[in-house]
Amino acid sequence: MLKTILVDDEPLAVSRLKRLLQPYQDDFEVIAEAGNGLDGLELIKNLQPDLIFLDIEMPMLSGFELLAQLEQMPLVVFVTAFDQYAIRAFEENSIDYLLKPVEAERLEKTVDKIRKFNSRPADGLFNANLLQVLERLKPKKDIHSISVKSGERFIFIPLADISHFEAEDKYVFLRTLEGKQHLTNYTITVLEEKLPDYFVRISRSTIVNSMIIKEIQREFNGRFAVIMKDNKSTRLKTGSSYGDQVKRLMEI
Repeated sequence: MLKTILVDDEPLAVSRLKRLLQPYQDDFEVIAEAGNGLDGLELIKNLQPDLIFLDIEMPMLSGFELLAQLEQMPLVVFVTAFDQYAIRAFEENSIDYLLKPVEAERLEKTVDKIRKFNSRPADGLFNANLLQVLERLKPKKDIHSISVKSGERFIFIPLADISHFEAEDKYVFLRTLEGKQHLTNYTITVLEEKLPDYFVRISRSTIVNSMIIKEIQREFNGRFAVIMKDNKSTRLKTGSSYGDQVKRLMEI
């Protein structure tokens, strides 16, 4: 029996899938559900499931972004509305998918495929193929702003107005040139992947907009202080393992 987690932000889709999985209780034990990518990531890391049914477009983290942060990859079935091109890519790489709304006949084929995967020796082929497909399907688009929630509204802040991002505990804050602070829905790792190259990570908890760096000062033990051109002249310290990245930024 495979320990299984369902990760989808649509409650009706989760409910339907659970109902369709009931005839296969000898194959799957649904041990948890998550309604967004961030909660799904935490559940997967804590519970170490054998299998996940994973939506792709979700709040907090997409399905792709979630998988990119896993060190150990479970068996994955995408529950998706992706186009035919993407579906062919899944098929070619032995990665299964379910189109919404999930149909019982199609799920039966998925179950057969999972049984075959589960009966094979673990040779790492599935994980390698999965990562290749994710890389090909990862959205490649220019980002010009970051959305933040303000009450019942979403505000879009242009990247040019952002001084830096800082993580505090489980939260990541966006700081503007005017000194305003906004809570984001992203992790530092996800921001590092999404943002253009001129946003540079200088520590485990900080990403800066290199276009508005005022100066960089050398400190002890190979560290640096980065002074920003915001209205507070914010001083940010680099992490001990990020010295090389800052040196490349300074072209030294």
